[in-house]
Amino acid sequence: MPEPVALPILESSQAGEARRIAVAFANQLGFNETDRGKVSIVVSELTKNLVRYARNGQLLLQAKVLNSIALIEILALDSGPGMSSISECLRDGFSTGGTLGNGLGACQRLSNFFDIYSVTNGGTAILSHIWATSYDSPPPEDRLKIGGVCLPVRGEDVSGDAWAVEQQEDRSLLLVADGLGHGPQAAIASNEAVRIFRENTHKSPKEIIEAAHGALRSTRGAVIAIAEIDFRSASVRFAGIGNISAAVISPDANYSMVSHNGTVGHEVRKIQEFVYQWPKGGLLVMHSDGLGTQWHLERYAGLVSKHPCLIAGVLYRDFTRGRDDVTVLAAK
Repeated sequence: MPEPVALPILESSQAGEARRIAVAFANQLGFNETDRGKVSIVVSELTKNLVRYARNGQLLLQAKVLNSIALIEILALDSGPGMSSISECLRDGFSTGGTLGNGLGACQRLSNFFDIYSVTNGGTAILSHIWATSYDSPPPEDRLKIGGVCLPVRGEDVSGDAWAVEQQEDRSLLLVADGLGHGPQAAIASNEAVRIFRENTHKSPKEIIEAAHGALRSTRGAVIAIAEIDFRSASVRFAGIGNISAAVISPDANYSMVSHNGTVGHEVRKIQEFVYQWPKGGLLVMHSDGLGTQWHLERYAGLVSKHPCLIAGVLYRDFTRGRDDVTVLAAK
């Protein structure tokens, strides 16, 4: 599966390159000619808008598997003027730039899932999912909707961060791991953490980290956090080692979750689980230290109601440090 990429879109030549990369993604995932065409059109339209209207535009491309269906996730981000009316911008024939005005409406029609978050003078985030297989109706959804951004620091081909999710009938487990440093050796550590996680999803967060501590001894080590959401008891069981941040946001209360210092695979003094309430309508956000911690979602009117992919994308856009790998995982 192709590695996620973040492409700056500041001029028309970059828009053309983004389209070529997106079609290459689709080829690797086995998209047929019709669906490759959809990917090409959506990326072309979104990047044209980034060049024409936006500031600091970028396009994130990520391959995912949802209920055994391969898909391409396209996330267009900018810090431009925003949209005063999303519904008007989606209407065919509407344009503020003298064009035919069919772009966003066409993107919505060609996407299996499409969503926009935009604030006047606060930028825009546009999400498109295009599946490798056409279905008359959407596949069944899991209990949690998941969105994640995981990207390497500039100059590296692979991220030293990783994330994983296991969804079961009554519980969901979520992992974020950050291998020490960055580059291929950090990726080996974080991917080993993911392997141990997937082999031990019947266990508690504490037990999984204990297993990872032994398995990662031959690597440079990683910081790890695991959250288990139990839907029957409406609780979150959390264990973390190192500086992976985690918080639960809800209409009634927000709270951060506690990790202990250390490096899994090297020095761990204490692995401890903490139990928190999982509120109705709750949102879980976990991220590596490639993202700043000064974010406050209440400053983004309406964002928590959007798809977690948009939430993760907006946080990445506004708070990435730019000097390390970055992962943002959102679930609700």
